[in-house]
Amino acid sequence: MSPPARGPSRALVVHVRGDDASLVRDAARRAVDELVGEADRSLAVDEFAGEDYELAAAVVAARTPPFLTEHRVVVARDLERFKADELGPLVDYLGDLEDSTSLVLVHGPGAGRLPKALAEALKSAGAQAVNAGKPTGRARQQWLDDEVVLADVRLDGAARALVSEQLGDDVARLPGVLAALAAAFGPGARLGPDEVAPFLGEVGSVPPWELTDAIDKGDAALALDKLRRMLEAGGRHPLQLMVTLHAHVERWLRLHGSGAANEDDAAALLGVKAFPARKALDRGRAMGGARIGRAVELVAEADLQLRGTIAWPPEQVLEVLVVRLARLAR
Repeated sequence: MSPPARGPSRALVVHVRGDDASLVRDAARRAVDELVGEADRSLAVDEFAGEDYELAAAVVAARTPPFLTEHRVVVARDLERFKADELGPLVDYLGDLEDSTSLVLVHGPGAGRLPKALAEALKSAGAQAVNAGKPTGRARQQWLDDEVVLADVRLDGAARALVSEQLGDDVARLPGVLAALAAAFGPGARLGPDEVAPFLGEVGSVPPWELTDAIDKGDAALALDKLRRMLEAGGRHPLQLMVTLHAHVERWLRLHGSGAANEDDAAALLGVKAFPARKALDRGRAMGGARIGRAVELVAEADLQLRGTIAWPPEQVLEVLVVRLARLAR
């Protein structure tokens, strides 16, 4: 029986890591499903997880020839619990791989930086890296689209838009939502927003740029919605959001009168990437000196209010500030 071909569907080593436990679990499950293929899972897969197993046991399983299958898949989870001096058996195995075994290594939240010896061994072994971190910015929407395409159900455009809006920044909930939809309606079902809405639960948080974009558009109602989602679903402290708003207005102030002529000049001055630099430059030019000065005054006043100069709840201070900034930006 010839050994499996080395390639995407029979990678000898797959390394999954991320900072969200549910996303890591989902990515590891997909990797194992792809590697197992049509084989009998009960015969092909050995899993090691939790606080009790030793890496040496996982390596012994990886060295063991497959039985009644063409290949074996060995999964070693929770690798973040092992210290650098405990990784020796795994590093040694990565230097001398078994052609009949695919090894799935899983680092979950709290892994931090990989020990040098392990990082080098993974590179030398040609490990296929799977980043299961929470996607942000533009990558978030692409990730959502990809997950929906791979799901067992089919969502129309309106349903996809609803999922994206409702989940917001809480993308880790998506695999569970899609699995629940498949269980409820059956594989291959085509669903619209009416079918999907009851499965989405409470609205999720949103990234800070959605709040600042709403302010820049002068849309006070939308800005309030984004603020409340960040406070309630996101669990952000009011002082954290004050830092976000302070930094946003400070960019206008730093660029005003700086002589920055384009996004590259602005990016160099602010120490940010070109896209947010261009947004800050365009918005600052539209605001003008007088309105930028007023925005600085509003942020400074609200900062003092959060520290006790007014007997308002912190959330109310932020709501008033956000509305005032949005009206100023019209």
